[in-house]
Amino acid sequence: MKKNKYLLLLSSLVTLVLLAAAAIEENFFREWRRIQRSARSDSGIAALQLRQIVNPSLKVADRCVSCHLGMAPGESLVRGADVLRPHKPVVHDPSEFGCTICHGGQGQATFKEDAHGQVEFWPEPMLPREMSWAGCGSCHVALGVPSQTTLRRAELAFERLDCYACHRVDSRGGTIRPDRGGMEGPDLSFTGLRGWDGAWHEKHAKKAASEGGAWRKSFSPVSEEDQRLLEVFLRTRVGASSLVRAKSVFLSAGCLGCHRVNGVGGDDGPELNAAGLKDPGRLIFAGVPGGRQVSAWMAEHLRSPVSVVAGSLMPPVLLPEEDIRQLTFFTMSLRARELPDRYLPRDRVRAVRFGEREFSTDGETLYGAFCAGCHGSDGMGRRLPGLISFPSVAHPDFLAIAPEELMQRTIEEGRPGRRMPGWLKPEGLRPEEIRTVVAHLRRLGGVAPEPDPRPRRWVSSDVELGRRLFESYCRGCHGPEGRGGEGPALNNKVLLAGATDTYLVETIRRGRRGTAMGGFAEPTPVRPALSQAEIEAIVSFLRSLEGGSS
Repeated sequence: MKKNKYLLLLSSLVTLVLLAAAAIEENFFREWRRIQRSARSDSGIAALQLRQIVNPSLKVADRCVSCHLGMAPGESLVRGADVLRPHKPVVHDPSEFGCTICHGGQGQATFKEDAHGQVEFWPEPMLPREMSWAGCGSCHVALGVPSQTTLRRAELAFERLDCYACHRVDSRGGTIRPDRGGMEGPDLSFTGLRGWDGAWHEKHAKKAASEGGAWRKSFSPVSEEDQRLLEVFLRTRVGASSLVRAKSVFLSAGCLGCHRVNGVGGDDGPELNAAGLKDPGRLIFAGVPGGRQVSAWMAEHLRSPVSVVAGSLMPPVLLPEEDIRQLTFFTMSLRARELPDRYLPRDRVRAVRFGEREFSTDGETLYGAFCAGCHGSDGMGRRLPGLISFPSVAHPDFLAIAPEELMQRTIEEGRPGRRMPGWLKPEGLRPEEIRTVVAHLRRLGGVAPEPDPRPRRWVSSDVELGRRLFESYCRGCHGPEGRGGEGPALNNKVLLAGATDTYLVETIRRGRRGTAMGGFAEPTPVRPALSQAEIEAIVSFLRSLEGGSS
């Protein structure tokens, strides 16, 4: 009995000590308390208390500002360690929106590892610091973003024309003139959201002419091409240049050919609207360099999809490592959330509700976004292990004889039974955009179609002879009955409806240089040359596959 009393006394003392230690740790030694004690301001030491931002409409309750004190409402003037710095300028007030809606993490936690979401089973860890601007994708949609090449040219034009001398963009540039009460020109960091004066060039030229002096020396007439590039630059200034730059890489890599983003794109791969919100607990990180980071998993998935997702049909992304990083950055930004109407930004409303394009509609951008993934950035096709080769669509031999209707109809309707989808659909391309892509392919190849005075259907020959010749010379690549193999399917209604007889005859006669398709007008060591009559017989056989005769 006495032993039990001693045991109870001892356990009570231990419990009391543990409770006292927990109370002392909670009230004196928590990390956020230590950080707050180091904070200083002109009014003295900041009040030592747990701070939080609560926004019921956005379902936010964040205590991050207990450590990041300079981001708390009314406390942007505190000084001290880096963790106390105020938030960088953004288009909204962080003290209203909180932290986790943009950056991820566990808002109600008060320990660093917990708050950053770097703990097991937390589904939304904080974004890596170098990708923090990816959080803008939770609400915003950058509109009219051009291809990587065009965006880079626009950025260089702004710099080459010395616009930074007067204007500040993303905390860079902008000469401070005390006699003028600040900067010479306005800050242009948010012109993509707020708009700009379309007549800026005329006004600048008029001012240079009237004031003379430094204005006349610093401002010279800007060419129409440079004005177009400057307009691209201004349109893409949304306060998150790194995100826009990453999106331009995405739009040059052909990703929309297989994936949809905000309802636009292909059907071969999964929709990417919330790709940046992947739960790390559901991912396999074996063989992924960089640890249990979703961004590391994304990057490795781009380099070698099948190594991280068994059975993946996605081909490896054959881009430089910097572009892989940018694609990862953009994919991490795809974290769209449901928002109350009062918090929907205008750019997202314009894209989702009014159908405004997130991408520029010039030929280079449209081709890069929808076609380059399969046909290559130069339009010369791709051959990937384990996949049917993708044809060259900018080959000079093809463009010289391809009728406009064939190219346009192929993009509109695709190739049934093959991986080429039809793009004339609400989630694809609009008619004028398809015409723009065709014109871009012409520019890529640098070849205009040869004039053809003959009617679309002029071949009339022996179908049975054509069948025998096809079995002997064509079946090995194009498959039985032209259903496809190493070479493209010829038994395809879209192809045969859009192709003229001249196109088919000349393709067989000339072949395609640099491809497995040799010209049959010349003999080779393994086959004789075909006569014009024999080539026309093969075309008659192909026409019979449409369900009628030539």
